[in-house]
Amino acid sequence: MAQLPEPSPSSLPLWKGFNLLQKFNLDQGYPFRESDFQLVSDWGFNFIRLPMSYRCWASAEDPLTMDKEQISHIDQAVEWGQKYGVHVNLNLHRAPGYCVNQPELEPNSLWVDDEARQAFAETWRAFAKRYRAIGNSSLSFDLLNEPPDMEEAPYVAAMSAAISAIREEDAGRLIVVDGMKYGQEPVWGLATAGVAQSTRGYLPMEVSHSQANWVPHIAEWPEPTWPMEIKGKTWNRDRLVAKSEGFLRLAGQGVGVHVGEWGCFNHTPHHVALAWMEELLMLWQEWGWGWALWNLHGSFGVLDSDREDVHYLETPHGLLDHAMVDLLGRY
Repeated sequence: MAQLPEPSPSSLPLWKGFNLLQKFNLDQGYPFRESDFQLVSDWGFNFIRLPMSYRCWASAEDPLTMDKEQISHIDQAVEWGQKYGVHVNLNLHRAPGYCVNQPELEPNSLWVDDEARQAFAETWRAFAKRYRAIGNSSLSFDLLNEPPDMEEAPYVAAMSAAISAIREEDAGRLIVVDGMKYGQEPVWGLATAGVAQSTRGYLPMEVSHSQANWVPHIAEWPEPTWPMEIKGKTWNRDRLVAKSEGFLRLAGQGVGVHVGEWGCFNHTPHHVALAWMEELLMLWQEWGWGWALWNLHGSFGVLDSDREDVHYLETPHGLLDHAMVDLLGRY
């Protein structure tokens, strides 16, 4: 694989790949698998995002005492990324004080409590210190997954505290922040902070999350198609462009943009999922944005996705949705 250019907050390489979920769930932390890194590289992709819960290596009561074995799994992932030429992006999916899934389980709020904000910043300080010898071509930090629909100021304050902590340990570390409203809108308050920003590719959710039982109001949604009429509005290429206008303006101001998550749940008909995915991939290719599919293995992914309308290819890595991985490889 050709050497990727050195990234900067204003100019990200075309990082394309997958999310790996071994440390995604609350209180569960499994080792990452070397075979996943090799497979992603063999397919020609160059990016792996690791959305992680801090509860895998620490407790809510003591978020800064880190379990050494759990942290060694992250060390291993970073090493495998270097071995196979795959950039590794560390992300806190659950941070002290906030998670998009069941935020009420956090004893403090990242948006209002100094204790949570300090624990969040110090967690990132620890990672910055631990990995400061690893170059930006191999490793970046995505601070927090999907802030809610909230005022920008508390989010900017929490991210700024973490950015400062990281830079005190590793001044040049490449930092990414997720957009507002679950990654759908730019963080204008951080547009000049020297960080890149991450958006999402889940719109319209009537396509991406059809029959996903954790999403409200799914019983009211129509059968997904692409393009699709939803409440009198046509979702097509033009509407996807319009919904990306904020991030396009941000990119035009010299801020690097990456699609940190996107994908389609396995209840959307396969041909619809592929048509919608190709529309997004063509746009991102035009704009020079990289992406990371949610996920590699699982209900949104290319391996063992349990779709009922797919002819899977049996492989040593699992049941492969060959049509989907071929589509991804074309862009």
